[in-house]
Order: sequence, then C-alpha cells, then structure tokens
Amino acid sequence: MKLSDLSLKELWNLFPITFVEYNMDFEKYYNEEKNVLESLLKNYIKRINHIGSTAIKNIKTKPIVDILIEITDLNDYHIIKDILLINNYILMSEDLKNFKISFNKGYTIYGYDNKVFHIHIKKYGDCDELYFRDYLKENFIKAKEYEKLKLKLYKKYNPNRDLYTDGKKKFVDEIVKLAKEKYKNRY
Repeated sequence: MKLSDLSLKELWNLFPITFVEYNMDFEKYYNEEKNVLESLLKNYIKRINHIGSTAIKNIKTKPIVDILIEITDLNDYHIIKDILLINNYILMSEDLKNFKISFNKGYTIYGYDNKVFHIHIKKYGDCDELYFRDYLKENFIKAKEYEKLKLKLYKKYNPNRDLYTDGKKKFVDEIVKLAKEKYKNRY
C-alpha cells in the first residue's frame, strides 16, 4: 500500500495534528534539511528560509519544520519537481496558476518519521510567510494569540486539517498586513 492509495480521512488519521512545546532542535533540523535542499537544488534556489511555528520560539507548534524555497525562473519548476520526487519528497499540492507548490518529507505508510518537513516552493518575492514569522518573533503577545487560536481550531476541527488551516487565514492575513506596514520592503 502507498500513501496515494489512502483517502483524505485516512491520511488525517495517519498524520494527526499534534502540538509540542518549542524545541531548539527545530532550528538544527531546518539547517540540516536546508543543506540537503541546497545540495540538490543549488542552481535553482534564490532564497531559502525556515518558516512556520517551528521558527517562532515560545509557542506550541506542530512538530513539522516548514521551509520556504523561492526561485526566480518558474521554467525551472519541472526540473526541481523531478529532483525532489527522485529524492523521496512527496508532492502534496501543485497550483501552477498561482505558482504555489508543496512537498512533504517524513511521511510514511506507518505515520510520521522522526523528522517531518513541509517544503513550500514559490516565486521569488511571494514571501508573506517571512513577514508573518518575523512579526510573531518580535511580538510575543501576538505569537501567544496565534498559539491560542491554533489550539482552539485543533479542538474544534481535528482531524480535518483543511478546516484547521482555513480557520487561521483571517489571523494570518491581519498579521501579514501589520508586518508589511511595519517592515515595508524588508523582503
């Protein structure tokens, strides 16, 4: 049996939303995976960053390290996709119209592996995640509000990851707007 044979509900049950306290190892895991990705995709990466809650200290998070890869030449996407697939990354979503592609690593037919990664590939400059991350890193109260929201949504929607993610959208959009006003053209 392969993961692709499972229904969405089966996948949600196999890969449940779980929360852990922030762990300093998340930064180490990011750096290790960054090195792997840079060695595989060295000619295609414009910028690579640790994003998501594992990049924000002092809040509970899912134990999944999110990585944003920005590329400049969208024509390289098919080469990048082939390289990642050959190296056992799992293609999770592909929106070529808006150029948002994601891969996972660390998902097995038995559940999560020891280290789990979500790799987000976007065009260079499409980086709201960086504004969001930086704003929450610098605003402890807002970071704790985000943590509280995630835990509330988890209780309400678990195991439905789609509803959980959709429930965060309004908060994320508000923070990104504040961050862009504060940081101007940081990215």
